[in-house]
Amino acid sequence: MSDLSLGAAGAAGNNIKDGTDQTFMTDVVEASKETPVLVDFWAPWCGPCKSLGPVLEKVVNDQQGKVKLVKVNIDENPGIAGQLGVRSIPAVFAFDKGQPVDAFQGALPEGQLREFVSKIMGGTDQGQQIKQAVERAGELLKAGDHAQAAQIYGAVVEADPENIDAIAGLARCYLGNGDVERASQILDMAGPDKQSDPAIKGVRTAIDLMADAPKDDELDALIDKVTADRGNHALRFELAEALMARGKNKEAADHLLKILADDLEWEEGKAKAKLLELFEAAGPKDPATIEGRRRLSSLMFA
Repeated sequence: MSDLSLGAAGAAGNNIKDGTDQTFMTDVVEASKETPVLVDFWAPWCGPCKSLGPVLEKVVNDQQGKVKLVKVNIDENPGIAGQLGVRSIPAVFAFDKGQPVDAFQGALPEGQLREFVSKIMGGTDQGQQIKQAVERAGELLKAGDHAQAAQIYGAVVEADPENIDAIAGLARCYLGNGDVERASQILDMAGPDKQSDPAIKGVRTAIDLMADAPKDDELDALIDKVTADRGNHALRFELAEALMARGKNKEAADHLLKILADDLEWEEGKAKAKLLELFEAAGPKDPATIEGRRRLSSLMFA
């Protein structure tokens, strides 16, 4: 991933160490000028510390060297903890560029720990590069340049395997080229605990829709039927489903919105529900979603 200048990941064994008051300047302050460092203030008698410690270590190791962890036993090393105003433990401080930049107290669940670490990393040059790369890839995907977007997303995933936006974006690139199997494999990289993330769910929805994609002659025949019977909402709805399955989201949204313009609650909200499904499948940045939401709002609040 040379264009992101991220370098090789550090070995997991070098990511975590025990610190003391005497080594704090070297292990934390100086080290954080190169890589963000978390400091876990703990004690052997602290129950919540025993719960937090293993999870925090796992989250740090998962970052493969992009963040470090120093564990400080305050019974043996009360000096730095006192200077930082630690009143209860566990207490975790984040250092970046030689300065404390954030902190929390108590045993947070893994999801919140990952958010905390991601936020700290997002403030680094490396984190900013990744964010900008994901945004650039999103612009290319929106413009239909699946190949270039896939290159950037792939580079981000290589550098940051936990980046859900990059994983979902890369899967959309494969889906845009008709490679459903590869898109599904990419989504599996997110892990079981991330499959409910909206970005991942959206691509899964798109994949499910494509399973029933009609052939060209079947789609043409359906278009002819709707053209001949423009007031038939059931036929138009069937055409919208067929278009969605073929990835023609804008055309599908147009037909669903025509139904809604005539009858907002047609079939007990069936067309509206399908349109919302389309938004999920297309993703929040797809032009069909952006324009479709605007037009739907106009109909609902006219």
